Amino acid sequence: MVDRKLVLNNWRFRAADETSWQPAQVPGCVHTDLLRNGKIEDPFYGTNEKDLQWIDRKDWVYETEFDVPENVLSQSMRELVFEGLDTYAEVYLNDQHLLSTDNMFRTYRAEVHHLLRASGNKLSITFRSPIQEGLAKLEAYGYGLPATNDDSVTGGLGDTKVSVFSRKAPYHFGWDWGPRFVTSGIWRDAALCGWSGYRIRDLFIRQEEVSEASARFTAVLEIEAEAAGTVRLNVFAEGFEQAKEVKLAAGVQTVEMAGEIRDPKLWWCRGYGEPSLYDFKAALTVNGQTIDERAVRTGLRSIRLVRNPDTHGTSFYFEVNGVPVFAKGANHIPNDSFVTEVTYERYRHEVASAAESNYNMLRVWGGGIYEHDMFYELCDEYGILVWQDFMFACSMYPGDEAFLANVKREAEDNMRRLRKHPCIALWCGNNEIDGAWSHYNEEGGWGWKKLYTAEQRERIWADYEAVFHDVLPEVVERMAPGADYWPSSPMQALTGDIDQHATKSSAHGDIHFWAVWHESEPFENYNHNIGRFMSEYGFQSFPEYKSVRAYARDEDMELESEVMLHHQKHKSGNQLIREYSGMYLKEPKDFVSFLYMSQVLQAEAMKMAIESHRRRKGFCMGTLYWQINDCWPVASWSSMDYLGRWKAVQYFARKSFKEVLLSIAETEGEVAFHVVSDLLRPVQGTLIVRLLDFEGRVLKEQAVPVTVESNAAAVVFSLQSAEWLEGHPSDGVVLAAELAEDAGDSLDTTEHYFVPSKLLALEAPAITATEVEGSGGATFVLTTDRLAKQVYLEADVDGIFSDNFFDLVPGIPKTVTFRRRDDGAIPFVQGTPGRLTVRSMADFAKS
Repeated sequence: MVDRKLVLNNWRFRAADETSWQPAQVPGCVHTDLLRNGKIEDPFYGTNEKDLQWIDRKDWVYETEFDVPENVLSQSMRELVFEGLDTYAEVYLNDQHLLSTDNMFRTYRAEVHHLLRASGNKLSITFRSPIQEGLAKLEAYGYGLPATNDDSVTGGLGDTKVSVFSRKAPYHFGWDWGPRFVTSGIWRDAALCGWSGYRIRDLFIRQEEVSEASARFTAVLEIEAEAAGTVRLNVFAEGFEQAKEVKLAAGVQTVEMAGEIRDPKLWWCRGYGEPSLYDFKAALTVNGQTIDERAVRTGLRSIRLVRNPDTHGTSFYFEVNGVPVFAKGANHIPNDSFVTEVTYERYRHEVASAAESNYNMLRVWGGGIYEHDMFYELCDEYGILVWQDFMFACSMYPGDEAFLANVKREAEDNMRRLRKHPCIALWCGNNEIDGAWSHYNEEGGWGWKKLYTAEQRERIWADYEAVFHDVLPEVVERMAPGADYWPSSPMQALTGDIDQHATKSSAHGDIHFWAVWHESEPFENYNHNIGRFMSEYGFQSFPEYKSVRAYARDEDMELESEVMLHHQKHKSGNQLIREYSGMYLKEPKDFVSFLYMSQVLQAEAMKMAIESHRRRKGFCMGTLYWQINDCWPVASWSSMDYLGRWKAVQYFARKSFKEVLLSIAETEGEVAFHVVSDLLRPVQGTLIVRLLDFEGRVLKEQAVPVTVESNAAAVVFSLQSAEWLEGHPSDGVVLAAELAEDAGDSLDTTEHYFVPSKLLALEAPAITATEVEGSGGATFVLTTDRLAKQVYLEADVDGIFSDNFFDLVPGIPKTVTFRRRDDGAIPFVQGTPGRLTVRSMADFAKS
């Protein structure tokens, strides 16, 4: 290979108005560099966030010196490549201005042959304050634009919102789950690259038609030539090899080569087959000598968003290799306020946790970043589909010529990088903007329109359409022909009238249902507001006690303390949790008990939502709750806290997302037993239903034969609660149900109560945990003398249990295995939890 690369990773930094240099870590940002050098306190601890808002008002300088290694110096072409500069940067090489940047999401290149020396090169980058830049752009624009989650108050700007004018991660400016840290720095690799003659700049395997019999594709190569000439191009992979002579002109050109693999190993999303991957390689040779080559890993699959008219309205589901897929998963936000702190292990922990929890989809939400390559590679490997937003969320944006050109190049850079990944199922323009503005509904939206004159409104909407109806879909079609694009989530369809905007329970498009939580509606309304694809909904909880102590002291352990309110970015979040808890759960003993109760509350809410969606399989074909992860330690909608610890809802989601789900729903005294199957074969077995008192005595029992078609949902049995109770107290009995296949394997078990948890006649149980001999201290059998509600297992070391926050019924033992979190070859390794603590709701509720 002729291409040579020197990664530049020996940097120092300083404030532009200071002279003292400090060592810097690249990739990184000024906040993390200040922290590593002891110049600031932990940004996440206590209320330190408030004291660090001065950082984004300053300009910062990063500098490195380097010699050019011979393998680069000997090349005739040399360029500096910056994969991520955040955000407004002036780059100088040997005191000569090289380039200006204004988009953290773009890749910047500069030919430096004329400026480069063999040794003693100085590369300097000045990052201008994104706040000062935003203020100048706001003044030039003439008036502000809506940016609901821009926490300008914490930033010392009052009501002045500047985030929308910069192509920078929106969540850096604050969100209702995240802090305001407006970063600057070199956040992805910077490198000096050299090449001579010819090079392959990009290789993309464009899939034309894929089936079990054949995969037809086109290898699309972007080749750069120093001068005109003829080369031999070879493209090969398992089951395919082809070569041809190619005449190249000087400059950059696209070369295509058609190919076919017979009987391909298809890539499937999780639960439907193996996520098989192919390694394609392209090589350029001249006179038999390989002068450059490039490899790409991808999966062969067909995937499309199916939106067809039907008896209900219009379908909205993903079809993978011809099979309709019910999407199960969550929304993903950046794993850290400082994204360069996210290691491979942290990414793997999230994706592996999703796989462990029976997800088949994650939505990369539009207020964060286009994720690191390793995130998508993990999703490819684990078979997790990705709904990919472009990075626009909950704001209106300018649409001047410069802004649109910047967005176009941003989209091209990121599609070129990401389009190879078989996991990506959809490109979506933005998060919630269509519905928030609601252009065709005068009374709709979030009230933004009423802040502007008629002329301003038309300008703002025209700018919106330019970005999301013109620029982005054009780039998607050009860069990844055949890939699906959806302008905004949620919306019903691109109709150009009032029917474009989403509603709470539309029969078209996708839905974000937030009346539970934001409008204080009861959990039961999840059963009544169901659309074709539920792409957002959620409920908050606190992290567990160990995680809370990572940012708070003993004296902060109170719901209304300054620290607890600071680590709750929703203006009434703590109060909402307390109000809902009072509706559904018993009163907690103290604040630590409240932490536990909040997690149980969140889990019960999401179980009701997820299972209501899955029971409507066919009409509804996707459920993505908000959200799987956190970017800092906080009370939020996440199912795993910032430290990666599973909350109760993660365990509940794991169960509610099982391939075969047994779900019980009661309506006006009728108890219906639903079986939902994602299996591509029929389910045949027996449903066993028992009514037990809390001491484990069987009061009534019935067995019912069950047959459910493949990839379908059905009601398999129903009963009248009055008939089964037969005078037994409704607060002292439980329905325990099990679905077993004819072969004898248990497919699922569940419980149903006739009154809310807060009304159950619970008494303190005596729970016994017996270690299973030969398990190395990892597996336990739990039994109880009376009903133990929401049994909570806690380990000394970080890891996951095979089940947690479960109900333990007398006479029905529960076997649980612990696996510790590991940074080795596999993410979870079976082992001892250390000291095992076993508690239930009775331990946390007031008597």
